[in-house]
Amino acid sequence: MLPWRMRSPEAAGEARSAKAVLCISGMNCSACAVSVENSIKHLPGILDAAVDFLNDRAQILYLPNLIDEESILEAIENAGFQATLSKDGTDHRSREVCRIRINGMGCTSCSSMVESVLEAMYGVQKAHIALLKEEAEVHYDPKVVNCTQLIIAIEDIGFEPLLITIADHISKIELKVDGMHNENSSTKVKESLELVPGVEDVDIDRTLSKVTISYRPDITGPRTFIEVLESIKSEHFETTIYSEEARRETRKEKEIKQHYKYFLWSSALSIPVFLTSMVFMYIPGIKQTLDIKVVNMMTVGQIIRWNLSTPVQFIIGWRFYVGSYKALRRGFANMDVLITLGTNAAYFYSVYIVLRAATSPAFNGTDFFETSSMLITFILLGKYLEVLAKGKTSEAIAKLKHLAPEMATLLTSDGHGNVIGEAEIRSELIQKNDVVKVTPGAKVASDGLVVWGESHVNESMITGEARPVAKRTGDKVIGGTVNENGVLHIKATHVGSESSLAQIVRLVESSQLAKAPIQKFADQISKYFVPLVISLSFLTWISWLLAGKLHLYPKSWLPSSMDSFELALQFGISVMVIACPCALGLATPTAVMVGTGVGASQGVLIKGGQALEFAHKVSCIVFDKTGTLTIGKPVVVNTKLMDSIALEELLELTAATEVNSEHPVAKAIVEYAKQIKGEQNNTIWPEAQEFISIPGHGVEATIRNRKIMVGNKSLMMKNAIEIPGEAESFLVDAESMAQTAVLVAVDREVAGAIAVSDPLKPGAKEVISILKSMEVKSVMVTGDNWGTANSIAKEVGIETVIAEAKPQQKAEEVKNLQATGHTVAMVGDGINDSPALVAADVGMAIGAGTDIAIEAADIVLIKSDLQDVITAIHLSRKTFARIRLNYIWALGYNLLAIPIAAGVLFPSTRFRLPPWVAGAAMAASSVSVVCSSLMLKKYQRPKRLEEVETQMNGIVVE
Repeated sequence: MLPWRMRSPEAAGEARSAKAVLCISGMNCSACAVSVENSIKHLPGILDAAVDFLNDRAQILYLPNLIDEESILEAIENAGFQATLSKDGTDHRSREVCRIRINGMGCTSCSSMVESVLEAMYGVQKAHIALLKEEAEVHYDPKVVNCTQLIIAIEDIGFEPLLITIADHISKIELKVDGMHNENSSTKVKESLELVPGVEDVDIDRTLSKVTISYRPDITGPRTFIEVLESIKSEHFETTIYSEEARRETRKEKEIKQHYKYFLWSSALSIPVFLTSMVFMYIPGIKQTLDIKVVNMMTVGQIIRWNLSTPVQFIIGWRFYVGSYKALRRGFANMDVLITLGTNAAYFYSVYIVLRAATSPAFNGTDFFETSSMLITFILLGKYLEVLAKGKTSEAIAKLKHLAPEMATLLTSDGHGNVIGEAEIRSELIQKNDVVKVTPGAKVASDGLVVWGESHVNESMITGEARPVAKRTGDKVIGGTVNENGVLHIKATHVGSESSLAQIVRLVESSQLAKAPIQKFADQISKYFVPLVISLSFLTWISWLLAGKLHLYPKSWLPSSMDSFELALQFGISVMVIACPCALGLATPTAVMVGTGVGASQGVLIKGGQALEFAHKVSCIVFDKTGTLTIGKPVVVNTKLMDSIALEELLELTAATEVNSEHPVAKAIVEYAKQIKGEQNNTIWPEAQEFISIPGHGVEATIRNRKIMVGNKSLMMKNAIEIPGEAESFLVDAESMAQTAVLVAVDREVAGAIAVSDPLKPGAKEVISILKSMEVKSVMVTGDNWGTANSIAKEVGIETVIAEAKPQQKAEEVKNLQATGHTVAMVGDGINDSPALVAADVGMAIGAGTDIAIEAADIVLIKSDLQDVITAIHLSRKTFARIRLNYIWALGYNLLAIPIAAGVLFPSTRFRLPPWVAGAAMAASSVSVVCSSLMLKKYQRPKRLEEVETQMNGIVVE
């Protein structure tokens, strides 16, 4: 996605202008970018300058006869920055992305610590940390820093990192190789694999019998690795693939079991402590036994409670000490710090009470062992419930991954292409150029091309269209789709991380890693929240202590067996543990994760929290016409010839020119010319020389030494070509019927006109109506002529129309709407929509559109269905309503709970919150926020959309 936009579209079209892309170092913020931009734009000969500080790049449009590149570089250096020229228009700085799993992050403070440490490393451009997924996505320059250094940096702050994936063009796989008994056998494995073309790196862990291989999937693959290892002479290796999905499930199950085990052990030890302290003391007989003096005033009950609470505090609760140490070592204070301070205060004060009772014949004090042990127990219960709930937030990704079949039938052939054998293999072992057989009812194992057979394939997984699509030799198929009938032989073209399904999964995973801007609010609060809570806790303790010592409240307020110091201590500990920022940290990421997952299941891929946040604010939507409001597959419906040329000749010259264009109208003309010529396949057109595409106008080329121009009226007028009256009438009639008419000029004379019709998408009119009811303004911006544009707009109910717009003018219209106060979404499908998609607050690309448009967009509508525009906005609004509710709950909980825990109600009602009850309340708040986010899984599209869909399917709505 290009982050810059050209602001002088007229200048961009001048033949004498030149473009330069610069790599700039030293820019730390947007203010730096503005400084660089201003230092360039005042120079003579500069037509436009756009600076992107996130990527350290600048794109300059200039007149080389007035200024040279050296002068531009000098101006940037004078502004205090370093710049180098990229001769081929690209950024020579490498950029790679790796994903790292990080175990041990307990709260928002932990994830913020990891993020700050990574982003502080030289060469790291940005880092996204997902607390819920326990993963990091790091964008870095491999020439400056590598994955190993990133891993070491994370380990240095006390967490356990594991590299998941490296760059997109490099895949990684882990093999379990049984039989590596000694150094010699592992050396053979490493050397054999390193000889395989396409292998980048081999790492062996003999203790786990694990081999990790980094490789290029377009050259080699897992099946080759297994064959190589099994072919090593003098060794017998048994090789299997470590399944990433299975490992995640195993790790999740292990984590759940571990939390459950900790909770059970803590409960088993803490409940007796609670009973001996709070219950048995009121049961005659048991009370006398517990009150038996062992040494001086130390009782049997105290010894039991001390012995039972000690393993809870230091063995089961050891994880909190570790977390506190990691945080404090880096200057952070997290949830673990609060828990450790609170439980230690209660535990060590209780130890002091017991030891003093053992050494004094007259001392009578009350211990708080039940406070520390029950507090840890309830926190562990909350963690267990939280882990259970968080596991449900990523179910959408698991469902996507399970669309791919487990097994595939691999075909082997002789040198002449004849099939000589077949074998069942796991789908992950398919490699590029393999040929696989897909039987009726089976799923397609990988993206590829049909090389034999005919069938129909259900592609609803991608397109949302349940109607089977006919497939024959040469047609593309998508992995995970279902073969309805007939047998197909498919040659794999995209496997592993390159497959469509893998890219969708990766897009959803990346979106769940990216933070929404509103998350910064929670991060800032969390940053100062823990120190504030510690201060409030100390203030609470000292206030109640002084009030007791100065007799500011009557002794009758003191509970039995408790003095003023102990009362103050309990209030202080309660404040410390009840005000944990966990709920606040979970409010946004849980909702974003569930929301983006629900969107993916609905066919709406939302690229991260920022897109989700802006989508709910959208007040104006700009629609492209062709391929967005219309089906995007125009057909020729009429032609008009001048006397000087025959239809066959006109179509041949036009098709020979238009075959070089990707525009839908051009494709329609070429297909029509094929029909007239009677050749559907492998049609050879005359060679086009000096081909030029003029965005927003048309194309021109030289065919058989004749100058051909194909385009709209403005193209003819720009080249001073006279338009005959009959051609003018043809244009007017076509536009009145919502048809697009193009003129064909041969040697600067209009030789004919061709009318093309592109029907509206089903439900387009209803979608515009629903948007109006949602108070969202609709605007149509198209490169088509005004007549056609107005006809289409009138048909769907759009009032504001901009026609004959060039790509950069589309972006300018988006900016104009933004300037009037609108939050603008752009919906498009073509390369010419990319500048507008980038300029918009939210870019929505039609899934069937071009790769460039999809890359430039913030939201991808996989099914190419306009109804999903409403789904995206509606889902975003629901998600952010849930985030607000989460924040209200999390903040409201703390605002209400802290004063109660501090004893505000105690003077009037004698109500106080014991620390272990405060711990239970804190745990409940985190679980409730996660459960609140999970309610989004019940999301339903607007009822009117369901009615539209029912009508489109031909069913009468009652």
